[in-house]
Amino acid sequence: MRRVRFGVLRAAAWVLVVGTSTGFAGAQAPDFGPNVLVFRPSMSSVSIQRQINRIYAEQQHSEFGAGRYALLFLPGSYHVNVPIGYYTQAIGLGASPDDVRITGNVHASASLPHNNATTTFWRAAEGFSVAPAGGTMQWAVSQAAPLRRMHILGNLVLDQDHGWASGGWMSDDAVDGNVGSGTQQQWIARNCSWSRWTGSNWNMVFVGDRNPPSGQWPSPPNTRVAETPVVREAPYLQVDGPGRYSIRVPALLTNSVGVTWRGGETPGASIPVSRFYVAHAGADTAATINEQLARGRDLLLTPGIYDLNAPIRVQRRDTVVLGLGFATLRPVRGTAAMETADVDGIVIDGILFDAGPEESPVLLQIGPRGSESRHTADPISLHDVFFRVGGAGPGRTLINLEINSCETIVDHIWIWRADHGSGVGWNVNTSRNGLVVNGSHVTAYGLFVEHHQQYQVLWNGNWGRTYFYQSEIPYDPPNQASYTSVAGVDGWASYKVADGVTHHEAWGLGVYTVFLHPGVVLMRAIEVPRRPGVRFHHMVAIALGNLGAIEHVIDDTGGPTSIRPRVKSQVAQFP
Repeated sequence: MRRVRFGVLRAAAWVLVVGTSTGFAGAQAPDFGPNVLVFRPSMSSVSIQRQINRIYAEQQHSEFGAGRYALLFLPGSYHVNVPIGYYTQAIGLGASPDDVRITGNVHASASLPHNNATTTFWRAAEGFSVAPAGGTMQWAVSQAAPLRRMHILGNLVLDQDHGWASGGWMSDDAVDGNVGSGTQQQWIARNCSWSRWTGSNWNMVFVGDRNPPSGQWPSPPNTRVAETPVVREAPYLQVDGPGRYSIRVPALLTNSVGVTWRGGETPGASIPVSRFYVAHAGADTAATINEQLARGRDLLLTPGIYDLNAPIRVQRRDTVVLGLGFATLRPVRGTAAMETADVDGIVIDGILFDAGPEESPVLLQIGPRGSESRHTADPISLHDVFFRVGGAGPGRTLINLEINSCETIVDHIWIWRADHGSGVGWNVNTSRNGLVVNGSHVTAYGLFVEHHQQYQVLWNGNWGRTYFYQSEIPYDPPNQASYTSVAGVDGWASYKVADGVTHHEAWGLGVYTVFLHPGVVLMRAIEVPRRPGVRFHHMVAIALGNLGAIEHVIDDTGGPTSIRPRVKSQVAQFP
């Protein structure tokens, strides 16, 4: 059963879009700036391919570069190859993925030698169908590489020639053939369908999918949740028949299974782009953006890096903030990058928050501390929101994401303290916590939180739920004294449910260590209060590298892991 809820919509700013047509020749794109390329089916394949190749040549190996790009395809058919590099987003502009059809080799490829995709980050494909060359589309990725609202007219493979991969996320996708997860260490698929799924490794989670793979955890390690309890799909850019651009905001769904667009379009409502303030990196500041938000505008961030000397403040209910091409917000004066009010229906999608050189108290704060309002009918939601501390240069923050508003939905995040790149070191790229949840009834799908210096996740609010968790604890504690939470407790648990919490539940969690210095261990991967309302399902801990270990998986249950021989420790249920 699937029930549909619509949030409270502003009548003056929201319009319904019904049906589609093929008269897109007159579509006039807003001023998205030079890093958004809009392709029409009437353009020659040679011309389109030349532009795609130019972007990929720049972005293929630009892991910490400044380039940001969005490739937009108007409805119609295309015969091109689309390699997708760093900070590149390929988007179909139809109401349904089937309105844009690409015949060719759409792919994400391994970024390291030997087909190693463990650093294939920050890229995305959404909103189109693919008839893949050779019958199989390759999406060899790790974190922060969402595959959304896609129709694969063939097979899909999630690694490259059996090289390492450490992903990943897909949602609202239909695959006509087989999905081969191959060497993927972990994966979450939400509200998808396929003919068949093959492969598993450490932690595979399936929520609200049609035809999930069979087998009983831990062999294979598949966690199956029949229905998605509550979710709003990510908003997306679209163009209607007369050529008008709008942002579609999907409706809130409860107890949903499978994709949303089988009827031709995703249930929801649309905001004309004219109601958005279209911001440009290098020209807009926090002051210019906040002025427009205060006037009642929604916000579209075009690709680029926005250096901010004050927070962007989202105060009005049902405001939509949409980033294209991994638009990046970087606070440079030790402030937050973005703060929201505790109001209904704010939607934030497609933004990379990058810590600046002066320590921020938080990068993104959802609702002020002490927020108590309930938002059951129209919750705040975050989609494909990513965080980085270091890597592109020194960065510092205490908390990356703090959620104070009740009923907030988290729909795929990666919160990463860099373990490689520029500005990396125990005292250089400092970050206490990845995620802190203070609000009640917060639901999270796809939490990837890594390498922070204390708790990766600290959950203080009641009635929280997590579906899939992937975490490496920090590589670089110089010694055990630097990595001790309280006397007698080595390290900081990766996932910590606060002692005062009475109700919390989580499914499919994997915690891993890669210690670089001898004599450092982690006592507990997960730490929770022992209460009947606190329940965990399907957990795994693995010590990687050649040093250290995890002594227990959850509290004093499970473990220890070992390195020689390598032993993973699994716990099916707790308590």
